[in-house]
Amino acid sequence: MVHKRFRNIVGLVSCTVFFELCGSAETQQPPKIPRIGIVVGIAEPNNPSITVFRQALQDLGHFEGKNIRFEYRYTEGDRQRIPEIVSELVNLKIDLLFSTQGIVIRAAKQATRSIPIVMAITADPVAGGLVDSLARPGGNITGITSLARRLTGKRLELLMEMIPKLSRVGIFVVGWLHGH
Repeated sequence: MVHKRFRNIVGLVSCTVFFELCGSAETQQPPKIPRIGIVVGIAEPNNPSITVFRQALQDLGHFEGKNIRFEYRYTEGDRQRIPEIVSELVNLKIDLLFSTQGIVIRAAKQATRSIPIVMAITADPVAGGLVDSLARPGGNITGITSLARRLTGKRLELLMEMIPKLSRVGIFVVGWLHGH
């Protein structure tokens, strides 16, 4: 369920960005194939972050090698190389940058103000200085976060409105560990 919701949200965000990128094309020019820079931690064949992102795009009709191209980069745990990796992608004139790492998003924010940046992170993007607010991120960064702390009170308030006689609430949190 979480992966499906994540896939739908990332897909919608990405689709919106693509429509903005494509605009109206003249009939004489071949269609431009958008390039997405993807920066994640490790290079593994079934990297869950990339798999979910690619599936969301495929669900919306975007297929790698057909009407979209990916530029994969991996940090491999080397934080010192992140600005270099991001700079390389910016110099390639990618149309969008996607990452699940806050440190990569921060480097991308410093490297470009024009390339759309899509984040899918678990940390607090407001406290981390990545966006102005969750409601209005501002700049060229958008995406999703699983940040729940700020929304917990509001969720409980809505639950109490829906079920006025509610007297107890249990919270079940599932953590997802990479590779497990």
